Amino acid sequence: MSNAATSWPALEWESQVWLPTTGFGGGRYKAAVPPLIAMLTPQPSAEAAEAASTAANALSRFDAELGHRVAAFAPVLLRSESASSSRIENLTASARAIFSAELGAKGSRNAELIAANTQSLQAALNLSAGLSSDAIRDMHRILMAGQPRHTPGEWRDQAVWIGTRADSPIGADYVAPDHVRIPAFITDLVAFATRHDLAPLTAVAVAHAQFETIHPFSDGNGRTGRALAQAVLRHRGVTENVAVPVSAGLLADVEGYHQALTAYRAGDVSPIVLAFANASMRAVSNARRLIADIDEIQRSWATRLTVRRSSNAWRLLDIVARRPVLDAVTAARELGVQRPNAYPPLQALVDAGILTAKAERPFWRSTEILGAIDAFAERAGRREMPR
Repeated sequence: MSNAATSWPALEWESQVWLPTTGFGGGRYKAAVPPLIAMLTPQPSAEAAEAASTAANALSRFDAELGHRVAAFAPVLLRSESASSSRIENLTASARAIFSAELGAKGSRNAELIAANTQSLQAALNLSAGLSSDAIRDMHRILMAGQPRHTPGEWRDQAVWIGTRADSPIGADYVAPDHVRIPAFITDLVAFATRHDLAPLTAVAVAHAQFETIHPFSDGNGRTGRALAQAVLRHRGVTENVAVPVSAGLLADVEGYHQALTAYRAGDVSPIVLAFANASMRAVSNARRLIADIDEIQRSWATRLTVRRSSNAWRLLDIVARRPVLDAVTAARELGVQRPNAYPPLQALVDAGILTAKAERPFWRSTEILGAIDAFAERAGRREMPR
């Protein structure tokens, strides 16, 4: 291990007593005690530092170059980030199911969870200017809404661990810090994440790894931690217009991502910095491909739609590109018209073969845009860099 790698303090451990509710199987276990990092400066290897710098520039360039028009696709990229972050934890759903769940459709629990993750990501971006412990709790509250068993927005009050046994932390591979330490650790983490003297992507990677090490909630830590990463990217000004789907880049090597978290806890920041740098480069490449695909689809729409130029059907095209599943209420709101006036432009797009109608529920969808988003998700799961 290099000197740079060993300059970051490894976890320490403290003995805790496990008292199961059944009264049987109690004993002692070791809980993690992470270092306080607010005043520490991570020093990744030269390779990792250079990769992080290159990736941060690529993220900023993508955001700036396409910022004037990527904002129109921001909802699509946000949902792609949400779906990718959820997929790391084996929560998968089609783009159609996710967009439909946001309109209230039932039937896919995973899609509902991913839709909640999208809302949490949006909250993270909204709160990025004022990152705080309360902001992190708000992200979690939105993410876990409807799951009171996991006390949305509240720090855990019990042990959590990674291991083969669900009923005891004794012998677990990793036990997160004792719950009484969480408020102090999160305050320290926020102080680190809001510093401006650190290389931005290195700060993002370390803040994320520290959050996952603290594991402050009883569930939803991975998705909340990746939402936090987006907030720190926005806070540091790396991105200003869109949530670049970095989690989609992490999908290419989930095992490597988890190994990097383990290395971080052992005192080596380089692997997690490299993981985020590589993920960011994949994300930019993949997102550019998605936007190019949507551009091509929109160009084909312009040749198919033959109604008069003053028709709201033309305005609806841009809406469909970022909201490929619509109901009449949403279409009317986006167009700024009364609901009855939304039906003619919707029908015009159906007649042009741009939208299809779902008879059993009043939804209209673009199979082409949904297909492009699903193709994005498929590319994200491949180990090779998307071209």
